[in-house]
Amino acid sequence: MLDHVFTDAISALRDAFESAFLERQPFEEHFQADVLLGDLTWETSYGLPGEGMPPRVVAHITFDWPSWSQTAYRQWYVDEVLDRQPAIEIEIIFRVQSLTGAPQPTDVYGLTEALSPLIGDGRLERVGVTAETSYAEETPTEPEHAVEATYEGLYELAEVTLADGASSLLDEHFGVLGGWIAATLVKLADLR
Repeated sequence: MLDHVFTDAISALRDAFESAFLERQPFEEHFQADVLLGDLTWETSYGLPGEGMPPRVVAHITFDWPSWSQTAYRQWYVDEVLDRQPAIEIEIIFRVQSLTGAPQPTDVYGLTEALSPLIGDGRLERVGVTAETSYAEETPTEPEHAVEATYEGLYELAEVTLADGASSLLDEHFGVLGGWIAATLVKLADLR
């Protein structure tokens, strides 16, 4: 198994989702490496239990490990010097689909907070709401509606997390994230 702080963060988030009783969406998990720039990206999707396929409410989570974080981590690992804290770029998109009518972004703003709970030393910030109307080829006169709320932020890794893969700090920080995502999905499920 790969022993790296980025995979430790992924494991901590998976544990948080399991503790929050969220259901991983099959075939929605991807681990990618950008061979030109050196960035690593992990994407996954979780929903409420029993939502079916596709789920009506779902959270799409993306973790990015940029090359500058790898450089800072490697410098700390080799030289034991931490000039810049490595960080994971996080994006969470809450999506509600199969809505009966055109969504009102104000409804979504009313059901979601502007900031996530504290995750380490930072918070994710809601950066916008997107309303979507699509038409299937089979039923071009019957629109399908969906809405998304997007959050972005940076999670800076503490040196204790870098030093010891057995540290529970990642579990504590991402445990908060799991509960917040579950609560937000439940609130958004009220949209009809």
